[in-house]
Amino acid sequence: MTVAPEMMDPSRYGSIGELLADALVMYKSETALIEVDRKKERRRLTYLDFKREAERLAGHLAARGVGPDDRVAILMSNQSRWLVAAYAVFHRGAVLVPLDYKLPAPEQAALLAHCRPSALVTEHGLLRRFDAPIEVEHVLVSEAPEAARYAVEATRFEDLAEDVAVPPRAPRAREDIATIVYSSGTGGVAKGCMLPHEAYLSQLDALMELFPMRPGHRYFSILPTNHAIDFMVGFVGPFSCGATVIHQRSLRPEFLSSTMQAYEVTHMALVPLILSAFESQITESLQQQPRWARRVVSVLSGLNEMLTADKPRPDVSRALLGPIHERFGGKLELLFCGGAFVDRARAELFYRLGLPVVIGYGLTEACTVATVNDLRPFRADSVGRPVKGVRIKIHEPGPDGVGEVWIGGPTLMRGYLDEPELTQETLTEDGWLRTGDLGWIDAAHHLHLVGRSKNMIVTAGGKNVYPEDIEGAFEEVPVEELAVFASGYLWPRAGELDDEHLVAVIREQRGNGVQAPSREAVLGQLRTRNRRLPDFKRVKGVLFWDRSFPRTASMKVKRRALADDLREGAAKEGLLEL
Repeated sequence: MTVAPEMMDPSRYGSIGELLADALVMYKSETALIEVDRKKERRRLTYLDFKREAERLAGHLAARGVGPDDRVAILMSNQSRWLVAAYAVFHRGAVLVPLDYKLPAPEQAALLAHCRPSALVTEHGLLRRFDAPIEVEHVLVSEAPEAARYAVEATRFEDLAEDVAVPPRAPRAREDIATIVYSSGTGGVAKGCMLPHEAYLSQLDALMELFPMRPGHRYFSILPTNHAIDFMVGFVGPFSCGATVIHQRSLRPEFLSSTMQAYEVTHMALVPLILSAFESQITESLQQQPRWARRVVSVLSGLNEMLTADKPRPDVSRALLGPIHERFGGKLELLFCGGAFVDRARAELFYRLGLPVVIGYGLTEACTVATVNDLRPFRADSVGRPVKGVRIKIHEPGPDGVGEVWIGGPTLMRGYLDEPELTQETLTEDGWLRTGDLGWIDAAHHLHLVGRSKNMIVTAGGKNVYPEDIEGAFEEVPVEELAVFASGYLWPRAGELDDEHLVAVIREQRGNGVQAPSREAVLGQLRTRNRRLPDFKRVKGVLFWDRSFPRTASMKVKRRALADDLREGAAKEGLLEL
């Protein structure tokens, strides 16, 4: 591999901490972090500022006896101190346990009890939600008022001494555990994935070869940093290249847009739900333009698609479609998208507009991504090829080539924390990860996903139906959320209904000052699209639901939890015929 001089070479390092330590020196005068609250900049740190602050925190961890192989949990929203704390943990050679700040406090307490950390780094608004003591000896809390009281003894960041001794960085090896990351999946059972430094360094090597960053690039971190994608492409990746990471404390759409424009963001990672919101903004803006202007945009986007057929050309796209790019800051180069299925038509629209969407596929158990589309050329019909070092195979494919996706290579976890039986079920003896996802591989070695094996519905006629496939057919229907179930799964004793009767659960579109479409209008659009499906895939009934769907940190619908909610709060009699 030929490594650009602007970035670190991951193959030279034995741990994340060692690589980051060199990066903090190499890029010491570059801006590392910018933190924005609404439209006001709150913090700006150079790499040297970051180094001093993180090493000071490492000194306080050392004074509390935290060292190699101890566990330190971070429970914080997206902000600069999340990254500062993470580096301090690696400096001490400890194991980082990132926790989802969006979980209810009882679930967070259960995860803390499970991983048994020596220390917890958190913030005032999250710590005060605990109404009972938590099993952590040392708690550091950020942004806490002087008089704040909690269910557990805690030390304020603001009270930490300035003159603490900085301990030497604790050496770690590639095979040592770097993080314990909890993966709930769509079934809701939390599992602590033990990921070694080797997994992250191998993943970084592969991703930075495909999508190199450099000083001057500005990554906008809007996904939770505890999420595998943002941890890699919103922390380790940018820092290894001297780029800047921007955090926005308020994630309301109008503040996201203003931050992108004010700081001319170049890179972002998001989930399909946010990509859909961006598309709505573009569509609504175009609809307000006269017909001739919309026609001009159509012609220019077609020209851009032709000129970028082999690879993205940001300068060309901005020259042709400047006003659309200005909505996103005028410098946006890449959108990394994962965590759930990405609608093909939506990804193709963004590429025509010169805003490439990098579609990938991965699991927490495999670090970040296993496959990715390298955009040379752009393809939206797959989740890309395996990244360097990763192996993909289809286990026991059927006549159509579809089987369970298995992953191998250096990015795999070592197992689930304190779950040997579950580890044995997930990892084969010869080093393959059973993903539970179903897919097939084409002649160009691109992976195509068709659904989760646990979600698959087998009809009485022997047909395999994947809910995600049907949901994709209804993608353009104007609703907030939609999920497809077998009626027999929702109501196991429903008598005359069986797995051949599919049910679409709808959450109606809300607000923004625009009149939401009526139920009849929604049903009409559903019927139109439903008729285009093969008989065995057609939905027979629709249930309107008034609550948000439960989702994982990566915004996947928790199907089991949603089904449980529906059984408790909805009756089969509420179905509307489609």
